[in-house]
Amino acid sequence: MKFIIIGLGNFGVSLGEKLSRAGHEVIGVDKDITNVEANKEKLTHTICLDCKDVQATSILPLKNTDVVIVCIGEDEGANLMATASMKKMNVKRLIVRATSPLHENILEAMGIEEIIHPEEETANRWTKNITMNRVVDSFCLSDEYGLIEATVPEKFVGKTLVEARIKSEYEVVVLTKIKISESENSIGVKRKVKTVEGVASSTTVLDENDILVMYGKLSDIKRLLKND
Repeated sequence: MKFIIIGLGNFGVSLGEKLSRAGHEVIGVDKDITNVEANKEKLTHTICLDCKDVQATSILPLKNTDVVIVCIGEDEGANLMATASMKKMNVKRLIVRATSPLHENILEAMGIEEIIHPEEETANRWTKNITMNRVVDSFCLSDEYGLIEATVPEKFVGKTLVEARIKSEYEVVVLTKIKISESENSIGVKRKVKTVEGVASSTTVLDENDILVMYGKLSDIKRLLKND
């Protein structure tokens, strides 16, 4: 896929790098030549351009781009102007970063349907990670439901999923489990390696230190992970 990222701050560059590593074409755009030069090796292409100017944006390959993401964070005015410019150009898909509730309200009034909140989403994720017992990682789908990675509670070690009664007793679905092992790199430094074991079944055995990938109500998952 082809992406255009407008705003090469920390979030925009990080997102662009990950998309590039996943094999996508990423064009980074920023009005600051310093940002453009600093990140030209990290993305497919970088362009110095002020996207508040509709005429200037006409040089961008918008018709051949699958997704445009406005990542400008500190300057909400510039974010809104760039968003309006992209709306006027009728891009295929437009995703915009919001930095405050008022900013989000304005974007919604402009008809923007996909709005992202990287700071808020990261804070929510880490709140779950550090306050829920055994949680390794999390992704909340709503206030009630989420995907949680957590180490196997002691009470389930050695049991199969059906014996642990995770679905019947807790209403939580285990999607898969992840094995953690150690390996050494070429200079002898040890590192942890994660191996995903495929789709879980009723006969999947839960071993000590395994990581479970679960879906369900956050309250039910918290109850499941609670120490007896």
